[in-house]
Amino acid sequence: MAFKSRITKKVTWGDLDALGIVFYPRFYEWMDEASHIFFDKIGLNLVGLLNEKNIIFALVETGATYTKPARYHDEIEIISYIKDIEEKTLFMRHKIRSLKDNSILMEGYEKRICVKQLSKEDLKAIAIPEDLRQILGMHK
Repeated sequence: MAFKSRITKKVTWGDLDALGIVFYPRFYEWMDEASHIFFDKIGLNLVGLLNEKNIIFALVETGATYTKPARYHDEIEIISYIKDIEEKTLFMRHKIRSLKDNSILMEGYEKRICVKQLSKEDLKAIAIPEDLRQILGMHK
């Protein structure tokens, strides 16, 4: 069974659009934040990887399906897990649900690629190093 990271949030005024529902880019921000927290929980802090190994898991693709709006002061849970690991990429899945009635508000994904920073301006996609692949695999 996959390791699932769970975080909770409360929808605030700044999250809303003119209709009083969560503005859709917030869901993408929350997915990105949830991925960083997921990596932290499995011992792969992304800033640490960049500082220590010049490696980062860069976002190359993302998408979402919305099923129900979230509104001011709703409490939500973001559930994140690794769906698949390939040679250079990994796929994260995210579900955002209402804590009030357990309904799914949004389901999304991120495709992240393992990148080596060669210089400030130069990045290169690389195969996920074996030590990182093992840690990721233990949490898939």
